Amino acid sequence: MTSFIPTPTVPAPDIVRCAYMEIVVTDLAKSREFYVDLLGLHVTEEDENNIYLRSLEEFIHHNLVLRKGPIAAVAAFAYRVKSAAEVDAAEAYYRELGCRVERRKEGFTKGIGDSVRVEDPLGFPYEFFYDVEHVERLTQRYDLYSAGELVRLDHFNQVTPDVPRGRAYLEDLGFRVSEDIKDSDGVTYAAWMHRKQTVHDTALTGGNGPRMHHVAFATHEKHNIIQICDKMGALRISDRIERGPGRHGVSNAFYLYILDPDGHRIEIYTQDYYTGDPDNPTITWDVHDNQRRDWWGNPVVPSWYTEASLVLDLDGNPQPIIERTDASEMAVTVGADGFSYTREPGEEMGFGQKSGFKLGAQL
Repeated sequence: MTSFIPTPTVPAPDIVRCAYMEIVVTDLAKSREFYVDLLGLHVTEEDENNIYLRSLEEFIHHNLVLRKGPIAAVAAFAYRVKSAAEVDAAEAYYRELGCRVERRKEGFTKGIGDSVRVEDPLGFPYEFFYDVEHVERLTQRYDLYSAGELVRLDHFNQVTPDVPRGRAYLEDLGFRVSEDIKDSDGVTYAAWMHRKQTVHDTALTGGNGPRMHHVAFATHEKHNIIQICDKMGALRISDRIERGPGRHGVSNAFYLYILDPDGHRIEIYTQDYYTGDPDNPTITWDVHDNQRRDWWGNPVVPSWYTEASLVLDLDGNPQPIIERTDASEMAVTVGADGFSYTREPGEEMGFGQKSGFKLGAQL
């Protein structure tokens, strides 16, 4: 049975958005080829052990840090908060939760000031910061704009063995649920949660964890994603395309999943929808509806469910993996995509069919 995390008596920090991820890579040169030469992320600065990258529209120092290390893993899921005072709030909030907390006035990475990093109740390394170094926003640098340009960091996706527990914790932290996946008993298998006015800043996916499922960057249009596929084909690295391109049911976004040289999963993502109204409804999908993951009904490759990146504690050691034990969820994780429905049983094919999701009240 789910053991919920207590809600602190102090206010949660006011989070603005997901802002950057720090990942550890084993070969910095190969990773540079992937993220800079292939995907076109822009180098803010680099040295022999680190590369600081940003997307076209970003004005803070970086959206992604590549740090050379002995084992591929994720060192931080970093969120920007609304003011310097909210960094204090983050520290107080997680100390009351009993989490391990570390604060550095000089920041944990270049270009980021006073920051708090925590080992959160789910085992993930979260960071909260406000002070940043501003850099040139490249929005109108059309001389630099590539055919597959990545314009924004969009979201994280986290794997955890207990999604209901994680959902309650993130809702206490101020996240709102845009979409979720449930079974007929009301068990939540995945939840998409946001602070900015899009479908998600992070998502929780059920599985052995804590692990990082993917980090996602947005493009302006679908054709930008197609260009990335064409480029990977031309470079004879199409084996690094894990899934897609396709259209999600959840989020409605057009997507592509690719793997970096260490196996870190990157999603290229575009065209989801606005969620900023206070009464924005939660969309709930049936776990057996095979259009939830892919609107066209294509099956999902098993690796997308089973493979994910390790995450680190504050000492830089991999967090131990806790196996998911929910029998009902284990039974449908992969099988739902091969033995499931587009139309519900008994529903006749025709125009104007009802969709495979239900609109519910915002939780």
